[in-house]
Amino acid sequence: MDAGLSIGQVAERTGLSVHALRFYEREGLLADAVRRESNGRRVYTEDDVEWLDMCIKFRSSGMPLETIRKYTGLVRQGSGNEQERLALLRSHQDSITTQIEDLTECLRVISHKVSIYESHLADGTADCLWVPPAPAESSEAS
Repeated sequence: MDAGLSIGQVAERTGLSVHALRFYEREGLLADAVRRESNGRRVYTEDDVEWLDMCIKFRSSGMPLETIRKYTGLVRQGSGNEQERLALLRSHQDSITTQIEDLTECLRVISHKVSIYESHLADGTADCLWVPPAPAESSEAS
């Protein structure tokens, strides 16, 4: 039988801390229960590492823990709920697509501003880029 991977090895391979790995397990985010040795130490499989890598991508893309937990639960149930899994993934895909579109617009504006600053700096006219308005004079009678 394969000796498996220690929690430290999995932490190193996934970039997650040991604390985060325990959290993922406690929150029910692993597709399979982590096997334990007779001394209580966790033993992970390559499948666990692949699953964790996917969960990391889900989290990095903003998928809520509750959605990951729901997806994991559906996977654990086995076949027959593929449409529901697909719906969760499509919903998140749509969310990411919207985020990318929003960020692309932000990048367009920032790139435009960068080009303006580069042009003005090259021309020596950067001092006119932003001049704060003069303070309003007090209308109080002295």
